[in-house]
Amino acid sequence: MNAEIDVSQVVLKTERLTLRPWKESDLEDFYEYARVDGVGQMAGWLPHKDREESRKILRMFIDEKKTFAIEYEGKVIGSVGIERYDEEKLPEFQEKAGRELGFVLSKDYWGRGIMPEAVRRIIRYLFDEIGLDFLACGHYVENERSKRVQEKCGFRHYRLVKTETSYGEERDCWLSVLDRASGN
Repeated sequence: MNAEIDVSQVVLKTERLTLRPWKESDLEDFYEYARVDGVGQMAGWLPHKDREESRKILRMFIDEKKTFAIEYEGKVIGSVGIERYDEEKLPEFQEKAGRELGFVLSKDYWGRGIMPEAVRRIIRYLFDEIGLDFLACGHYVENERSKRVQEKCGFRHYRLVKTETSYGEERDCWLSVLDRASGN
């Protein structure tokens, strides 16, 4: 079952990063990476057309209280959302508390180990402080970068599923799971 999540008052730290709630003042940083071709498509959304589109999504991040901004050297460079997982695709987890992670990182920061660092810290928070039993995470079959982040964080491929992007395209997606009790 999907556990309730509210990260609006949560700030997590790693050696290099601050993971925190989004603020209105993050708009320029958000738009800077969200408008870049090749960033959003890996997560199922198209590049932002203008600041107004970014402003609406930023407002959603703030209101929904389930998405961390990734801050590095004083700049927001990505996000990790603690999304509701599709209970119909994972009915065998109905007695366990869980969520699904979704993440995106500015192209300028790819290949620096930032996303695994952020995801590991959020996993620790969700398992140790919130008490979730499992986490799901998906990646499109062609998204090798996301696959590697998930592998580095202990997720294991669980099931191949069809998903629909925000722009209506159906794509194959590996759904991976990390179980707190077994460590995989």
